[in-house]
Amino acid sequence: MAKLVIDPITRIEGHLRIEAVVERGRVKEAWSSGTMFRGVEIILKGRDPRDAWVFTQRFCGVCTTVHALTSVRAVENALNITIPDNARIIRNIIDGAQHIQDHVIHFYHLHALDWVDVVSALKADPGETAALAQSISSWPKSSANYFKTVQNRVKTFVESGQLGLFANGYWGHPAYKLPPEANLLGVAHYLEALDWQREFIKIHALLGGKNPHLQTYLVGGMAIPVDPNSQIAINAQRIAQMKQWAAMARDFVEQVYIPDLLAIASFYKDWASIGGGLGNYLTYGDFPRKTIDRPEEFWIPRGVVLNKNLGAPPSVMEQERVTEYVAHSWYTYADGDDKGKHPWQGETSPRYTGPKPPYEFLDTNGKYSWLKAPRYNDTPMEVGPLARMIVSYAAGHPDVRATVNGVLQKLGVGPEALFSTLGRVAARGIETLLMTRELDRWIDELAANMARGDLSIHNGERWRPETWPREAEGWGFMEAPRGALGHWVRIKNGKIENYQAVVPSTWNGSPRDARGQPGAYEASLVDTPVADPEQPLEILRTIHSFDPCIACAVHVFNGNGRELTRIQVV
Repeated sequence: MAKLVIDPITRIEGHLRIEAVVERGRVKEAWSSGTMFRGVEIILKGRDPRDAWVFTQRFCGVCTTVHALTSVRAVENALNITIPDNARIIRNIIDGAQHIQDHVIHFYHLHALDWVDVVSALKADPGETAALAQSISSWPKSSANYFKTVQNRVKTFVESGQLGLFANGYWGHPAYKLPPEANLLGVAHYLEALDWQREFIKIHALLGGKNPHLQTYLVGGMAIPVDPNSQIAINAQRIAQMKQWAAMARDFVEQVYIPDLLAIASFYKDWASIGGGLGNYLTYGDFPRKTIDRPEEFWIPRGVVLNKNLGAPPSVMEQERVTEYVAHSWYTYADGDDKGKHPWQGETSPRYTGPKPPYEFLDTNGKYSWLKAPRYNDTPMEVGPLARMIVSYAAGHPDVRATVNGVLQKLGVGPEALFSTLGRVAARGIETLLMTRELDRWIDELAANMARGDLSIHNGERWRPETWPREAEGWGFMEAPRGALGHWVRIKNGKIENYQAVVPSTWNGSPRDARGQPGAYEASLVDTPVADPEQPLEILRTIHSFDPCIACAVHVFNGNGRELTRIQVV
Protein backbone atom coordinates (compact mmCIF):
# COMPACT_ATOMS: atom_id res chain seq x y z
CA MET A 1 0.00 0.00 0.00
CA ALA A 2 1.39 3.41 -1.02
CA LYS A 3 0.25 6.90 -0.17
CA LEU A 4 0.65 9.42 -2.98
CA VAL A 5 0.78 13.17 -2.69
CA ILE A 6 0.05 15.38 -5.70
CA ASP A 7 0.52 19.02 -4.82
CA PRO A 8 -0.57 21.17 -6.56
CA ILE A 9 -2.63 19.22 -9.06
CA THR A 10 -4.16 21.72 -11.47
CA ARG A 11 -2.87 23.61 -14.47
CA ILE A 12 -4.10 27.10 -13.83
CA GLU A 13 -4.67 28.77 -10.47
CA GLY A 14 -4.55 28.20 -6.73
CA HIS A 15 -3.30 25.34 -4.64
CA LEU A 16 -5.06 21.98 -4.46
CA ARG A 17 -3.41 18.94 -2.89
CA ILE A 18 -4.56 15.36 -3.24
CA GLU A 19 -3.37 12.59 -0.93
CA ALA A 20 -4.41 9.09 -1.97
CA VAL A 21 -3.82 5.58 -0.69
CA VAL A 22 -3.25 3.13 -3.55
CA GLU A 23 -3.71 -0.58 -2.91
CA ARG A 24 -3.46 -3.35 -5.53
CA GLY A 25 -3.35 -0.78 -8.33
CA ARG A 26 -6.46 1.16 -7.29
CA VAL A 27 -7.22 4.16 -5.09
CA LYS A 28 -8.59 2.93 -1.79
CA GLU A 29 -9.09 6.32 -0.11
CA ALA A 30 -8.40 9.97 -0.99
CA TRP A 31 -8.28 13.38 0.68
CA SER A 32 -8.62 16.78 -0.99
CA SER A 33 -6.98 19.84 0.53
CA GLY A 34 -7.01 23.49 -0.47
CA THR A 35 -3.69 24.79 0.83
CA MET A 36 -4.26 28.52 0.41
CA PHE A 37 -6.38 30.79 2.59
CA ARG A 38 -8.99 33.13 1.07
CA GLY A 39 -9.91 36.12 3.23
CA VAL A 40 -11.92 38.42 0.99
CA GLU A 41 -14.99 37.89 3.19
CA ILE A 42 -13.14 39.56 6.08
CA ILE A 43 -12.04 42.48 3.88
CA LEU A 44 -15.67 43.13 2.89
CA LYS A 45 -16.95 43.73 6.42
CA GLY A 46 -17.99 47.34 6.99
CA ARG A 47 -17.84 48.28 3.30
CA ASP A 48 -20.53 49.72 1.05
CA PRO A 49 -22.49 46.76 -0.40
CA ARG A 50 -22.64 48.49 -3.79
CA ASP A 51 -18.85 48.09 -4.01
CA ALA A 52 -18.74 44.42 -3.05
CA TRP A 53 -18.67 43.12 -6.64
CA VAL A 54 -15.37 44.92 -7.31
CA PHE A 55 -13.73 43.10 -4.39
CA THR A 56 -15.33 39.70 -5.01
CA GLN A 57 -13.93 39.57 -8.55
CA ARG A 58 -10.60 39.01 -6.79
CA PHE A 59 -11.80 35.67 -5.42
CA CYS A 60 -10.41 34.34 -8.70
CA GLY A 61 -8.04 35.41 -11.44
CA VAL A 62 -9.97 33.57 -14.13
CA CYS A 63 -13.71 33.54 -13.39
CA THR A 64 -13.73 37.14 -12.18
CA THR A 65 -16.96 38.09 -13.92
CA VAL A 66 -19.01 35.35 -12.27
CA HIS A 67 -18.23 36.63 -8.77
CA ALA A 68 -19.07 40.18 -9.82
CA LEU A 69 -22.47 39.11 -11.16
CA THR A 70 -23.26 36.93 -8.15
CA SER A 71 -22.36 39.77 -5.82
CA VAL A 72 -24.59 42.38 -7.49
CA ARG A 73 -27.41 39.82 -7.49
CA ALA A 74 -26.95 39.27 -3.73
CA VAL A 75 -27.19 42.99 -2.98
CA GLU A 76 -30.14 43.42 -5.36
CA ASN A 77 -31.88 40.52 -3.62
CA ALA A 78 -31.28 42.11 -0.20
CA LEU A 79 -32.58 45.51 -1.34
CA ASN A 80 -35.45 44.10 -3.44
CA ILE A 81 -34.26 45.66 -6.71
CA THR A 82 -35.63 44.55 -10.09
CA ILE A 83 -33.25 45.25 -12.97
CA PRO A 84 -34.32 46.35 -16.49
CA ASP A 85 -34.73 43.73 -19.18
CA ASN A 86 -31.72 44.93 -21.18
CA ALA A 87 -29.46 44.49 -18.15
CA ARG A 88 -30.76 40.93 -17.68
CA ILE A 89 -30.05 40.10 -21.34
CA ILE A 90 -26.56 41.65 -21.35
CA ARG A 91 -25.70 39.72 -18.19
CA ASN A 92 -26.86 36.52 -19.93
CA ILE A 93 -24.65 37.30 -22.95
CA ILE A 94 -21.61 37.96 -20.75
CA ASP A 95 -22.27 34.83 -18.70
CA GLY A 96 -22.85 32.67 -21.77
CA ALA A 97 -19.64 33.88 -23.42
CA GLN A 98 -17.76 33.09 -20.20
CA HIS A 99 -19.06 29.52 -20.26
CA ILE A 100 -18.19 28.96 -23.91
CA GLN A 101 -14.64 30.31 -23.65
CA ASP A 102 -13.98 28.64 -20.31
CA HIS A 103 -15.20 25.21 -21.45
CA VAL A 104 -13.12 25.29 -24.65
CA ILE A 105 -10.03 26.30 -22.65
CA HIS A 106 -10.71 23.51 -20.20
CA PHE A 107 -11.12 20.82 -22.87
CA TYR A 108 -8.00 21.70 -24.87
CA HIS A 109 -5.61 23.47 -22.53
CA LEU A 110 -6.41 22.13 -19.07
CA HIS A 111 -7.61 18.58 -19.70
CA ALA A 112 -6.97 17.25 -23.22
CA LEU A 113 -3.33 16.41 -22.52
CA ASP A 114 -4.52 13.91 -19.89
CA TRP A 115 -5.82 11.93 -22.89
CA VAL A 116 -3.64 13.14 -25.82
CA ASP A 117 0.03 12.07 -25.96
CA VAL A 118 1.93 14.99 -27.53
CA VAL A 119 5.14 13.06 -28.22
CA SER A 120 3.23 10.29 -29.97
CA ALA A 121 1.99 12.87 -32.48
CA LEU A 122 5.53 13.00 -33.95
CA LYS A 123 5.03 9.45 -35.29
CA ALA A 124 1.78 10.31 -37.10
CA ASP A 125 1.23 10.23 -40.84
CA PRO A 126 -0.18 13.74 -41.57
CA GLY A 127 -2.10 12.38 -44.54
CA GLU A 128 -3.89 9.85 -42.35
CA THR A 129 -4.58 12.55 -39.76
CA ALA A 130 -6.16 14.66 -42.50
CA ALA A 131 -8.30 11.70 -43.53
CA LEU A 132 -9.37 11.16 -39.92
CA ALA A 133 -10.23 14.86 -39.45
CA GLN A 134 -12.21 15.01 -42.71
CA SER A 135 -14.16 11.88 -41.70
CA ILE A 136 -15.52 13.52 -38.54
CA SER A 137 -15.87 17.19 -39.51
CA SER A 138 -16.02 19.66 -42.40
CA TRP A 139 -13.63 22.04 -40.60
CA PRO A 140 -11.58 23.69 -43.41
CA LYS A 141 -8.18 23.39 -41.71
CA SER A 142 -7.90 19.64 -42.23
CA SER A 143 -5.35 19.19 -45.00
CA ALA A 144 -2.27 16.98 -44.85
CA ASN A 145 -0.08 20.07 -45.30
CA TYR A 146 -1.70 21.77 -42.30
CA PHE A 147 -1.09 18.81 -40.00
CA LYS A 148 2.44 18.40 -41.38
CA THR A 149 3.16 22.03 -40.46
CA VAL A 150 1.91 21.47 -36.91
CA GLN A 151 3.94 18.29 -36.61
CA ASN A 152 7.09 20.12 -37.74
CA ARG A 153 6.52 22.85 -35.13
CA VAL A 154 6.32 20.25 -32.35
CA LYS A 155 9.30 18.39 -33.80
CA THR A 156 11.34 21.58 -33.66
CA PHE A 157 10.68 21.77 -29.91
CA VAL A 158 11.76 18.18 -29.40
CA GLU A 159 14.95 18.40 -31.51
CA SER A 160 15.97 21.56 -29.66
CA GLY A 161 15.88 19.56 -26.44
CA GLN A 162 12.70 21.09 -25.10
CA LEU A 163 8.98 20.70 -25.67
CA GLY A 164 8.09 24.29 -24.91
CA LEU A 165 4.56 24.49 -23.53
CA PHE A 166 4.33 20.69 -23.83
CA ALA A 167 7.45 20.09 -21.77
CA ASN A 168 5.73 18.48 -18.79
CA GLY A 169 3.62 15.39 -18.98
CA TYR A 170 3.60 11.64 -18.62
CA TRP A 171 4.27 11.13 -22.36
CA GLY A 172 4.43 7.46 -23.26
CA HIS A 173 2.33 6.44 -20.23
CA PRO A 174 0.54 3.11 -20.88
CA ALA A 175 -2.86 4.67 -20.10
CA TYR A 176 -2.67 6.74 -23.32
CA LYS A 177 -4.70 4.94 -25.99
CA LEU A 178 -4.97 7.26 -29.00
CA PRO A 179 -3.12 6.30 -32.20
CA PRO A 180 -0.44 8.80 -33.35
CA GLU A 181 -2.76 10.29 -36.01
CA ALA A 182 -5.46 11.12 -33.43
CA ASN A 183 -2.80 12.55 -31.11
CA LEU A 184 -1.61 14.87 -33.90
CA LEU A 185 -5.21 15.98 -34.46
CA GLY A 186 -5.56 16.83 -30.76
CA VAL A 187 -2.26 18.75 -30.68
CA ALA A 188 -3.19 20.78 -33.76
CA HIS A 189 -6.53 21.81 -32.28
CA TYR A 190 -4.90 22.55 -28.91
CA LEU A 191 -2.85 25.24 -30.69
CA GLU A 192 -5.77 26.42 -32.82
CA ALA A 193 -7.99 26.85 -29.75
CA LEU A 194 -5.47 29.31 -28.26
CA ASP A 195 -6.08 31.74 -31.13
CA TRP A 196 -9.84 31.08 -31.17
CA GLN A 197 -10.47 31.82 -27.48
CA ARG A 198 -8.41 35.03 -27.61
CA GLU A 199 -10.58 36.36 -30.46
CA PHE A 200 -13.94 35.17 -29.14
CA ILE A 201 -13.62 36.71 -25.68
CA LYS A 202 -13.44 40.19 -27.21
CA ILE A 203 -17.21 40.11 -26.67
CA HIS A 204 -16.41 40.72 -22.99
CA ALA A 205 -14.27 43.73 -23.89
CA LEU A 206 -17.19 45.15 -25.84
CA LEU A 207 -19.73 44.68 -23.04
CA GLY A 208 -17.49 44.94 -20.00
CA GLY A 209 -14.60 47.19 -21.04
CA LYS A 210 -11.99 44.48 -20.52
CA ASN A 211 -11.36 40.82 -19.68
CA PRO A 212 -10.79 39.59 -17.07
CA HIS A 213 -12.28 41.88 -14.39
CA LEU A 214 -15.16 43.38 -16.36
CA GLN A 215 -15.98 46.94 -15.31
CA THR A 216 -19.64 47.56 -16.24
CA TYR A 217 -21.53 45.73 -13.49
CA LEU A 218 -23.71 47.94 -11.32
CA VAL A 219 -26.17 47.22 -8.52
CA GLY A 220 -29.52 47.85 -10.21
CA GLY A 221 -28.44 46.99 -13.76
CA MET A 222 -25.42 47.65 -15.98
CA ALA A 223 -23.21 50.69 -16.61
CA ILE A 224 -23.19 50.41 -20.38
CA PRO A 225 -25.47 52.49 -22.61
CA VAL A 226 -27.88 50.92 -25.09
CA ASP A 227 -28.81 53.31 -27.89
CA PRO A 228 -29.04 52.62 -31.63
CA ASN A 229 -28.42 56.30 -32.36
CA SER A 230 -25.18 56.62 -30.40
CA GLN A 231 -21.68 55.70 -31.56
CA ILE A 232 -20.54 55.12 -27.96
CA ALA A 233 -23.36 52.77 -26.97
CA ILE A 234 -24.54 49.26 -27.85
CA ASN A 235 -25.90 49.98 -31.31
CA ALA A 236 -26.59 48.09 -34.52
CA GLN A 237 -22.89 47.92 -35.42
CA ARG A 238 -21.99 46.33 -32.09
CA ILE A 239 -24.92 43.92 -32.31
CA ALA A 240 -23.58 42.81 -35.71
CA GLN A 241 -20.09 42.36 -34.25
CA MET A 242 -21.47 40.20 -31.43
CA LYS A 243 -23.38 38.12 -33.98
CA GLN A 244 -20.10 37.48 -35.82
CA TRP A 245 -18.38 36.32 -32.64
CA ALA A 246 -21.38 34.12 -31.78
CA ALA A 247 -21.21 32.50 -35.24
CA MET A 248 -17.46 31.98 -34.83
CA ALA A 249 -18.10 30.25 -31.51
CA ARG A 250 -20.80 28.01 -32.95
CA ASP A 251 -18.62 26.99 -35.93
CA PHE A 252 -15.63 26.08 -33.77
CA VAL A 253 -17.67 24.17 -31.20
CA GLU A 254 -19.74 22.27 -33.77
CA GLN A 255 -16.88 21.50 -36.18
CA VAL A 256 -13.87 21.12 -33.88
CA TYR A 257 -14.68 20.75 -30.17
CA ILE A 258 -17.56 18.27 -30.39
CA PRO A 259 -16.02 16.06 -33.14
CA ASP A 260 -12.73 15.97 -31.18
CA LEU A 261 -14.57 15.11 -27.96
CA LEU A 262 -16.45 12.23 -29.59
CA ALA A 263 -13.35 10.95 -31.38
CA ILE A 264 -11.18 10.97 -28.26
CA ALA A 265 -13.93 9.56 -26.02
CA SER A 266 -14.42 6.61 -28.35
CA PHE A 267 -10.93 5.36 -27.37
CA TYR A 268 -11.59 5.75 -23.63
CA LYS A 269 -15.00 4.16 -23.07
CA ASP A 270 -13.66 2.34 -20.01
CA TRP A 271 -13.68 5.76 -18.32
CA ALA A 272 -17.48 5.70 -18.52
CA SER A 273 -17.40 3.51 -15.41
CA ILE A 274 -14.64 5.34 -13.48
CA GLY A 275 -14.80 8.48 -11.36
CA GLY A 276 -18.55 8.68 -10.70
CA GLY A 277 -18.27 9.78 -7.09
CA LEU A 278 -21.16 10.99 -4.98
CA GLY A 279 -24.08 10.55 -7.39
CA ASN A 280 -25.75 13.65 -5.85
CA TYR A 281 -26.08 16.76 -8.05
CA LEU A 282 -27.14 20.34 -7.28
CA THR A 283 -27.84 23.38 -9.45
CA TYR A 284 -29.02 26.86 -8.52
CA GLY A 285 -30.24 27.39 -12.09
CA ASP A 286 -29.40 30.41 -14.26
CA PHE A 287 -29.97 32.45 -17.40
CA PRO A 288 -33.27 34.06 -16.42
CA ARG A 289 -35.74 34.42 -19.30
CA LYS A 290 -37.76 37.08 -17.43
CA THR A 291 -36.67 37.99 -13.91
CA ILE A 292 -34.25 36.51 -11.42
CA ASP A 293 -37.20 35.81 -9.11
CA ARG A 294 -38.76 33.24 -11.45
CA PRO A 295 -36.40 30.23 -11.43
CA GLU A 296 -39.08 28.05 -12.98
CA GLU A 297 -38.40 29.94 -16.24
CA PHE A 298 -34.59 29.79 -16.15
CA TRP A 299 -32.87 28.28 -19.19
CA ILE A 300 -30.75 26.11 -16.85
CA PRO A 301 -33.19 24.59 -14.33
CA ARG A 302 -32.76 24.74 -10.57
CA GLY A 303 -32.91 21.48 -8.64
CA VAL A 304 -31.36 18.54 -6.84
CA VAL A 305 -30.91 14.96 -8.07
CA LEU A 306 -29.95 12.34 -5.47
CA ASN A 307 -28.56 8.82 -5.89
CA LYS A 308 -28.19 9.13 -9.71
CA ASN A 309 -31.97 9.06 -10.09
CA LEU A 310 -32.84 10.21 -13.62
CA GLY A 311 -36.29 8.62 -13.43
CA ALA A 312 -37.97 11.37 -11.40
CA PRO A 313 -38.09 15.18 -11.62
CA PRO A 314 -35.38 16.93 -9.61
CA SER A 315 -36.23 18.00 -6.07
CA VAL A 316 -36.79 21.68 -5.31
CA MET A 317 -33.54 23.43 -4.30
CA GLU A 318 -33.94 25.69 -1.26
CA GLN A 319 -30.97 27.89 -0.40
CA GLU A 320 -31.92 27.79 3.30
CA ARG A 321 -30.68 24.18 3.36
CA VAL A 322 -27.09 25.14 2.44
CA THR A 323 -24.64 24.91 5.33
CA GLU A 324 -20.86 24.86 5.70
CA TYR A 325 -18.88 22.67 8.11
CA VAL A 326 -15.37 23.28 9.43
CA ALA A 327 -14.81 20.00 11.31
CA HIS A 328 -11.84 19.21 9.01
CA SER A 329 -11.10 22.78 7.88
CA TRP A 330 -8.62 25.28 9.30
CA TYR A 331 -11.37 27.50 10.72
CA THR A 332 -13.26 27.64 13.97
CA TYR A 333 -16.88 28.43 14.82
CA ALA A 334 -17.79 30.22 18.05
CA ASP A 335 -20.36 27.60 19.06
CA GLY A 336 -18.46 24.48 17.99
CA ASP A 337 -16.76 23.14 14.87
CA ASP A 338 -19.05 20.12 14.58
CA LYS A 339 -22.10 22.21 13.66
CA GLY A 340 -22.98 23.41 10.16
CA LYS A 341 -23.75 27.08 9.61
CA HIS A 342 -25.94 28.68 6.97
CA PRO A 343 -23.90 31.37 5.14
CA TRP A 344 -25.95 34.25 6.58
CA GLN A 345 -24.71 33.10 10.00
CA GLY A 346 -21.36 31.99 8.60
CA GLU A 347 -18.01 32.85 10.17
CA THR A 348 -14.59 33.30 8.60
CA SER A 349 -12.32 32.70 11.59
CA PRO A 350 -9.09 31.12 10.34
CA ARG A 351 -7.11 28.86 12.71
CA TYR A 352 -4.35 26.88 11.05
CA THR A 353 -3.46 23.71 12.94
CA GLY A 354 -1.72 21.83 10.13
CA PRO A 355 1.94 20.78 9.95
CA LYS A 356 4.70 23.33 9.48
CA PRO A 357 6.05 23.27 5.90
CA PRO A 358 7.83 21.39 4.49
CA TYR A 359 5.82 18.37 5.57
CA GLU A 360 5.29 14.84 4.31
CA PHE A 361 1.60 14.26 4.89
CA LEU A 362 -1.36 16.14 6.30
CA ASP A 363 -3.15 14.93 9.43
CA THR A 364 -6.28 13.79 7.60
CA ASN A 365 -7.85 12.58 10.85
CA GLY A 366 -7.94 16.21 11.99
CA LYS A 367 -8.21 19.48 10.08
CA TYR A 368 -6.53 19.32 6.68
CA SER A 369 -7.88 21.98 4.30
CA TRP A 370 -8.53 25.70 3.89
CA LEU A 371 -11.77 24.77 2.12
CA LYS A 372 -14.90 24.55 4.22
CA ALA A 373 -17.30 21.65 3.60
CA PRO A 374 -20.58 22.87 2.02
CA ARG A 375 -23.51 20.51 2.37
CA TYR A 376 -27.10 20.61 1.13
CA ASN A 377 -29.50 19.27 3.72
CA ASP A 378 -26.39 17.72 5.35
CA THR A 379 -25.61 15.83 2.10
CA PRO A 380 -22.44 16.29 -0.01
CA MET A 381 -23.20 17.34 -3.58
CA GLU A 382 -21.40 17.60 -6.93
CA VAL A 383 -21.85 20.83 -8.88
CA GLY A 384 -20.77 21.82 -12.40
CA PRO A 385 -21.66 21.02 -16.03
CA LEU A 386 -22.48 17.38 -15.24
CA ALA A 387 -24.82 18.48 -12.43
CA ARG A 388 -26.49 20.97 -14.79
CA MET A 389 -27.00 18.37 -17.52
CA ILE A 390 -28.22 15.74 -15.00
CA VAL A 391 -30.74 18.14 -13.40
CA SER A 392 -31.83 19.45 -16.81
CA TYR A 393 -32.21 15.92 -18.16
CA ALA A 394 -34.28 14.85 -15.16
CA ALA A 395 -36.38 18.02 -15.50
CA GLY A 396 -37.21 17.14 -19.12
CA HIS A 397 -35.28 20.00 -20.75
CA PRO A 398 -35.97 19.17 -24.45
CA ASP A 399 -32.66 20.44 -25.90
CA VAL A 400 -30.58 18.78 -23.18
CA ARG A 401 -32.44 15.48 -23.48
CA ALA A 402 -32.09 15.37 -27.26
CA THR A 403 -28.38 16.28 -27.23
CA VAL A 404 -27.45 13.97 -24.36
CA ASN A 405 -29.28 11.05 -25.96
CA GLY A 406 -27.58 11.78 -29.29
CA VAL A 407 -24.10 11.78 -27.74
CA LEU A 408 -24.76 8.58 -25.78
CA GLN A 409 -25.98 6.91 -28.95
CA LYS A 410 -22.89 7.95 -30.94
CA LEU A 411 -20.62 6.61 -28.22
CA GLY A 412 -22.64 3.42 -27.87
CA VAL A 413 -23.07 3.77 -24.11
CA GLY A 414 -26.11 4.00 -21.86
CA PRO A 415 -27.30 6.76 -19.48
CA GLU A 416 -25.28 5.19 -16.64
CA ALA A 417 -22.15 6.45 -18.47
CA LEU A 418 -23.07 9.99 -17.41
CA PHE A 419 -22.04 9.20 -13.83
CA SER A 420 -18.32 9.02 -14.53
CA THR A 421 -15.17 10.91 -15.46
CA LEU A 422 -16.07 10.52 -19.14
CA GLY A 423 -19.63 11.71 -18.42
CA ARG A 424 -18.25 14.85 -16.78
CA VAL A 425 -16.15 15.62 -19.88
CA ALA A 426 -19.05 14.94 -22.27
CA ALA A 427 -21.50 17.05 -20.22
CA ARG A 428 -19.22 20.07 -20.51
CA GLY A 429 -19.09 19.67 -24.30
CA ILE A 430 -22.87 19.26 -24.56
CA GLU A 431 -23.44 22.37 -22.49
CA THR A 432 -21.03 24.35 -24.68
CA LEU A 433 -22.82 23.25 -27.83
CA LEU A 434 -26.21 24.29 -26.45
CA MET A 435 -24.79 27.55 -25.09
CA THR A 436 -23.46 28.66 -28.49
CA ARG A 437 -26.99 28.38 -29.88
CA GLU A 438 -28.52 30.31 -26.96
CA LEU A 439 -25.90 33.06 -27.25
CA ASP A 440 -27.18 33.97 -30.69
CA ARG A 441 -30.76 34.12 -29.37
CA TRP A 442 -29.83 36.42 -26.47
CA ILE A 443 -28.16 38.84 -28.89
CA ASP A 444 -31.30 38.81 -31.04
CA GLU A 445 -33.40 39.43 -27.92
CA LEU A 446 -31.33 42.51 -27.08
CA ALA A 447 -31.63 43.79 -30.67
CA ALA A 448 -35.41 43.29 -30.59
CA ASN A 449 -35.69 45.28 -27.35
CA MET A 450 -33.73 48.14 -28.90
CA ALA A 451 -35.91 48.03 -32.02
CA ARG A 452 -38.96 48.51 -29.78
CA GLY A 453 -37.38 51.57 -28.23
CA ASP A 454 -36.57 49.93 -24.88
CA LEU A 455 -33.23 51.52 -23.93
CA SER A 456 -33.46 51.20 -20.14
CA ILE A 457 -30.34 49.72 -18.55
CA HIS A 458 -30.40 50.67 -14.83
CA ASN A 459 -32.94 50.91 -12.01
CA GLY A 460 -31.75 53.60 -9.60
CA GLU A 461 -34.78 53.71 -7.32
CA ARG A 462 -32.86 52.15 -4.40
CA TRP A 463 -29.40 53.43 -5.21
CA ARG A 464 -29.21 55.83 -2.27
CA PRO A 465 -28.64 54.17 1.17
CA GLU A 466 -31.39 56.26 2.81
CA THR A 467 -33.90 54.23 0.74
CA TRP A 468 -32.64 50.94 2.24
CA PRO A 469 -34.04 49.13 5.30
CA ARG A 470 -31.87 49.37 8.45
CA GLU A 471 -31.13 45.64 8.17
CA ALA A 472 -31.39 43.32 5.15
CA GLU A 473 -30.25 39.89 3.97
CA GLY A 474 -29.68 38.82 0.38
CA TRP A 475 -28.66 35.79 -1.64
CA GLY A 476 -27.00 35.98 -5.04
CA PHE A 477 -26.43 32.95 -7.17
CA MET A 478 -25.43 31.82 -10.62
CA GLU A 479 -24.23 28.78 -12.50
CA ALA A 480 -20.57 29.57 -13.08
CA PRO A 481 -18.71 27.40 -15.63
CA ARG A 482 -17.39 25.26 -12.76
CA GLY A 483 -20.77 25.00 -11.00
CA ALA A 484 -23.19 26.47 -8.48
CA LEU A 485 -21.88 29.73 -7.04
CA GLY A 486 -23.58 31.53 -4.15
CA HIS A 487 -22.89 34.77 -2.27
CA TRP A 488 -24.76 35.67 0.91
CA VAL A 489 -24.75 39.22 2.33
CA ARG A 490 -26.07 40.79 5.54
CA ILE A 491 -26.43 44.57 5.45
CA LYS A 492 -26.82 46.72 8.57
CA ASN A 493 -26.98 50.51 8.68
CA GLY A 494 -25.88 50.75 5.05
CA LYS A 495 -22.74 48.62 5.51
CA ILE A 496 -21.84 44.97 5.02
CA GLU A 497 -22.13 43.20 8.36
CA ASN A 498 -21.34 39.73 7.04
CA TYR A 499 -20.46 38.26 3.61
CA GLN A 500 -19.95 34.62 2.72
CA ALA A 501 -19.23 32.98 -0.65
CA VAL A 502 -19.73 29.27 -1.29
CA VAL A 503 -17.92 28.56 -4.57
CA PRO A 504 -18.06 25.58 -6.97
CA SER A 505 -14.57 24.29 -6.19
CA THR A 506 -15.50 24.36 -2.48
CA TRP A 507 -18.53 22.16 -3.11
CA ASN A 508 -16.49 19.71 -5.21
CA GLY A 509 -13.15 19.93 -3.39
CA SER A 510 -14.41 19.96 0.18
CA PRO A 511 -12.80 17.88 2.91
CA ARG A 512 -14.81 15.52 5.12
CA ASP A 513 -17.64 17.10 7.14
CA ALA A 514 -18.50 16.51 10.81
CA ARG A 515 -20.15 13.19 9.90
CA GLY A 516 -17.05 12.01 8.02
CA GLN A 517 -18.73 12.31 4.60
CA PRO A 518 -16.20 12.93 1.79
CA GLY A 519 -16.47 15.69 -0.81
CA ALA A 520 -16.94 15.10 -4.55
CA TYR A 521 -13.21 14.91 -5.46
CA GLU A 522 -12.53 12.52 -2.60
CA ALA A 523 -15.46 10.24 -3.48
CA SER A 524 -14.73 10.26 -7.22
CA LEU A 525 -11.19 8.95 -6.82
CA VAL A 526 -12.14 5.81 -4.89
CA ASP A 527 -11.47 2.68 -7.00
CA THR A 528 -9.67 4.64 -9.73
CA PRO A 529 -7.02 2.39 -11.37
CA VAL A 530 -3.42 3.61 -11.09
CA ALA A 531 -1.06 1.79 -13.45
CA ASP A 532 2.12 3.53 -12.23
CA PRO A 533 2.12 5.19 -8.76
CA GLU A 534 5.10 7.32 -9.83
CA GLN A 535 3.03 8.71 -12.73
CA PRO A 536 -0.57 8.88 -11.41
CA LEU A 537 -2.07 10.06 -14.70
CA GLU A 538 -5.42 8.48 -13.85
CA ILE A 539 -5.84 10.65 -10.72
CA LEU A 540 -5.18 13.74 -12.81
CA ARG A 541 -7.84 12.68 -15.31
CA THR A 542 -10.63 12.46 -12.76
CA ILE A 543 -9.73 15.59 -10.76
CA HIS A 544 -9.19 17.63 -13.94
CA SER A 545 -12.58 16.49 -15.26
CA PHE A 546 -14.13 18.74 -12.57
CA ASP A 547 -12.07 21.71 -13.86
CA PRO A 548 -10.75 22.75 -10.45
CA CYS A 549 -9.58 26.35 -10.56
CA ILE A 550 -6.25 25.66 -8.88
CA ALA A 551 -2.80 25.00 -10.37
CA CYS A 552 0.58 24.81 -11.68
CA ALA A 553 3.16 22.19 -10.72
CA VAL A 554 2.88 18.55 -9.75
CA HIS A 555 5.10 16.85 -7.20
CA VAL A 556 4.92 13.18 -6.33
CA PHE A 557 6.47 11.74 -3.16
CA ASN A 558 6.89 8.17 -2.04
CA GLY A 559 5.87 6.95 1.40
CA ASN A 560 9.13 8.18 2.94
CA GLY A 561 8.82 11.65 1.50
CA ARG A 562 11.39 11.21 -1.28
CA GLU A 563 10.45 13.28 -4.29
CA LEU A 564 10.10 10.94 -7.27
CA THR A 565 9.52 13.51 -9.97
CA ARG A 566 8.61 17.13 -10.43
CA ILE A 567 6.56 18.33 -13.39
CA GLN A 568 5.62 21.84 -14.37
CA VAL A 569 2.20 21.65 -16.02
CA VAL A 570 0.84 24.55 -18.09
